Amino acid sequence: MFKDSLCSSRCYNRYIILNCCYKNCDFNYKFLGEVIMAEETLFTKIIKGEIPSSKVYSDDLVTAFKDIAPKAQHHILIVPNKPIPTVSDVEPCDEALLGHLFTVARKIAEELGVSRSGYRLIVNVGPDGCQEVPHIHMHFLAGGNLGMGGFPVKK
Repeated sequence: MFKDSLCSSRCYNRYIILNCCYKNCDFNYKFLGEVIMAEETLFTKIIKGEIPSSKVYSDDLVTAFKDIAPKAQHHILIVPNKPIPTVSDVEPCDEALLGHLFTVARKIAEELGVSRSGYRLIVNVGPDGCQEVPHIHMHFLAGGNLGMGGFPVKK
């Protein structure tokens, strides 16, 4: 599926890539190399450990941490380690990485004991979609009835 030579300027048009490649090892993809953004985001600093956070999951592709302004009992941000500004910037070579966000969400749901009762995943895109940080991220919300608007029903 993916080959070492996959990386191209088309897939990383906003980044400088050094020693970048994906490996296909029984669908176990790893990002190898260093990605440098023209402008760092809050999330790239959290991923690199420059800003403290309450991490709940981390691997070569994804970092997940608690939101500092939770909107539910469990509000976790699941962020790809590769900085992609918005869904509008996604390329075909990002499919495995973005699919991994859902696998991590499932793992977090199982650890929190909400995989059967339910949870919500939200991705905001651009200013009109209320995206606050220009780095794709998935909001994981769980704990109680989340209602139709995305946030818990007030009792």
